[in-house]
Amino acid sequence: MDRNIRTVDDVLDLLDTLFAPEADRWSDRAGGDWWDSFYADRSRPVPFFVDKPDENLAALLDQGVLTGGRALELGCGPGRNARHLAAHGYRVDAVDISPAAITWAEERAREAGADVRFHLGDAFKLVGNELTGPYDLVYDSGCFHHLPPHRRISYLRLLDRALAPGGYFGLTCFAAGAMGSELSDADFYREGALGGGLAYTEDSLREIFGELTGVALRRMREEGEGAPYFGKDFLWTALFRRA
Repeated sequence: MDRNIRTVDDVLDLLDTLFAPEADRWSDRAGGDWWDSFYADRSRPVPFFVDKPDENLAALLDQGVLTGGRALELGCGPGRNARHLAAHGYRVDAVDISPAAITWAEERAREAGADVRFHLGDAFKLVGNELTGPYDLVYDSGCFHHLPPHRRISYLRLLDRALAPGGYFGLTCFAAGAMGSELSDADFYREGALGGGLAYTEDSLREIFGELTGVALRRMREEGEGAPYFGKDFLWTALFRRA
């Protein structure tokens, strides 16, 4: 007879198991294997396989809103945003649960001569241990919307541990009405799946990250194939700041 639920982390781990392993995109329990398969064919026409930084991130750097320091990228994939931050003077740690993604990111960084420290593993476990803050910027392009609802607790705790006072948190995620599942939080547990990712409204993002100050929140600009930046208008872009 198991009676081993004593902490919040025990509850979160239990809720993880309510989803089938093939639904896991967020943990090193099964998520790394799924993303390895996703990254196996680098020639696939996946939008964010392009070697270009997010247009919103590039704009914030060009406008002087983001001015350097230490940066942490969550779910870095092939490292396109991490390298752009390094090119603008940031000391960058970038983490992903997929060995295939980290291998690709390291190859691209070597080719570009970029100084980025890539880390393989679960960011929830690494922050505070291998990934020691504080960071002046925490940036997430496409990781947050793959989390089940209960893992928002872990995510907010990660930001509390990692983000420096006065530091910025940048985010891109699926926009309701354009991309992602619009089921209620409770329905995801009834379905045992996440429908490819969760859609968010502007109000929901402002409420979830309500302990931070909203600086900017808009839809990402669509960027053409020949543009220097990545941009898809089915995504929100957001920037928050810690007091």
